[in-house]
Amino acid sequence: MSNSKIALVTGGSRGLGKDMALNLAKKGLHVILTYHSQQAEAEGVVAEIAAAGQTAVALQLDASNVGSFGGFFEQVKTALADTFETDRFDFLINNAGTGLYAPYPETSEQQFDEVMNIHFKGPFFLTQQALPLLNDGGGIINISSGLTRIIYPNSSAYASMKAAMETLTKYQAKELASRRIRSNIVAPGAIETDFGGGRTRDNKEINAHIASLTAMGRVGLPTDIGPVVAFLCTDEAGWIDAQRIEVSGGQGI
Repeated sequence: MSNSKIALVTGGSRGLGKDMALNLAKKGLHVILTYHSQQAEAEGVVAEIAAAGQTAVALQLDASNVGSFGGFFEQVKTALADTFETDRFDFLINNAGTGLYAPYPETSEQQFDEVMNIHFKGPFFLTQQALPLLNDGGGIINISSGLTRIIYPNSSAYASMKAAMETLTKYQAKELASRRIRSNIVAPGAIETDFGGGRTRDNKEINAHIASLTAMGRVGLPTDIGPVVAFLCTDEAGWIDAQRIEVSGGQGI
């Protein structure tokens, strides 16, 4: 096994996470990626990474279930030892997520709790439990949303959790500085994926409306986001810390 650095990407079987994983491999990193239920898709990403000359492992994770994290990290330790011949990894990318489109007056407590668990509570404690396995000098990349800046109706709960992650990112950068662990957050604009039922990708009216409000004149693609996340896991990005980096093509400016 080479001494390449290792990144752990949650939600790496499809969409943005898949493109992040593939771009990390292009940058010469090995990858541990997680999937919730799409094991076949995750193994497909592992095969693509192997074809690119790097090594990857896919592990199952429910990123909203804090009680499962201890067992998950035991699997991570095993993968690190058996596949990568090490006991540490270098970068954690908190990407796993689902969408919620609900008017504020009608958002239920159950919907709120589901979004909170996967988009804030989950990443808060997953990162906390990852710290003993994270190399000094490594990094955390959290994923936010353009919706913390661009206020569209029906995203109050989702966007609020992402705003919480933006604040947490700064605290992580401050409190982990003694270990030289950087923490940044990437905020994609609207992206054509199956996220949220594929509404941006499949609804021509929504797609055209967002494109009309975007300086670059189109909706974003996963391939617009993955390279930015991968860049943050390189030495060239070593002086970027505690930053919110919006990747939206100038949406809503």
